[in-house]
Amino acid sequence: MKISDWLDEKEAENVDVSQIALPEDQSYDEDPDETIFFEEFKPCGFLCTENHPFSTVERFGHWYYSRGQDKKAGIHSTEMKWKLFTKDKNLAIQTAKAHLE
Repeated sequence: MKISDWLDEKEAENVDVSQIALPEDQSYDEDPDETIFFEEFKPCGFLCTENHPFSTVERFGHWYYSRGQDKKAGIHSTEMKWKLFTKDKNLAIQTAKAHLE
């Protein structure tokens, strides 16, 4: 089952899908239809292999998956990860950008 179909099913069941966790068997089985936005805060240089704050927006059918790690977590941190599923493209992009301010 496609991620967008699964989200539609959950939404029809009146589940709040904005913060829902995907089932493990679906999390990595489907590539996004499109990556709308990606930005990473990496002031230490491109050779650094540590964690860095980032935001991305990916489209799965008519759903947008906005996720990342908040800039406030700091460089090389693994904390403050966030996610949002929405059908609103602008909200997904605004949310992604806001987490890097």
